[in-house]
Amino acid sequence: MNRIIAIAAAVLILAGGAYVWQSSQTSSPYPTLGAAQAQSTDGEVDSSMVVEMALGDENAPLTVVEYASFTCPHCKHFHRDTFKEFKANYIDTGKVRFIYREVYFDRFGLWASMVARCGGQEKFFGIVDMIYDQQADWTASGDPATIAGALARIGRTAGIAGEDVDACLQDAEKAQGLVAYYEENAGRDGIRSTPSFIIDGELVTGNKSFDEFAALLDAELDS
Repeated sequence: MNRIIAIAAAVLILAGGAYVWQSSQTSSPYPTLGAAQAQSTDGEVDSSMVVEMALGDENAPLTVVEYASFTCPHCKHFHRDTFKEFKANYIDTGKVRFIYREVYFDRFGLWASMVARCGGQEKFFGIVDMIYDQQADWTASGDPATIAGALARIGRTAGIAGEDVDACLQDAEKAQGLVAYYEENAGRDGIRSTPSFIIDGELVTGNKSFDEFAALLDAELDS
């Protein structure tokens, strides 16, 4: 999904030093949805509460950071076609420390992130799998209320209580923090498209087959 990091003004803008999430009125079952209304009142957004979602040995010889959007088809393809082999052969074997960072091209990707994080580190990657597996279904309507409901169902299917999913989706402070965290990291790492990867400090862009990805990893591990 080759889109610039500056998200379209109709979705997310940086104005007067404050993050503003713009959305039209909707009949969403979450009328005060924090993900749609996150706004900083003083220009200072605290991203310190955002937990880095990671897998693998903290002392692994190689660190890989993925930047991905839950609404990006290419990101879905990477997780469907490459990630499982990558995890089995590099993360689970202690060769790679993997960090997943969400990119927010649209409010729906932010909502998906809030649901994925609702169960904490323990449930996060399992919910990520579900969100990508069902991407074509939950994004299909384009209707905010329908999409919010579909994402909430994914959270409930993952074992999170319905009221907890609702609370996560309405957490404006968390939405602000996630957006700020994304901007800080993506800006520093020069992220302009998804999926993008930071492999031992080097930026690699685009979806990769397992063989292509393994070749990149092996070159770093052998160096």
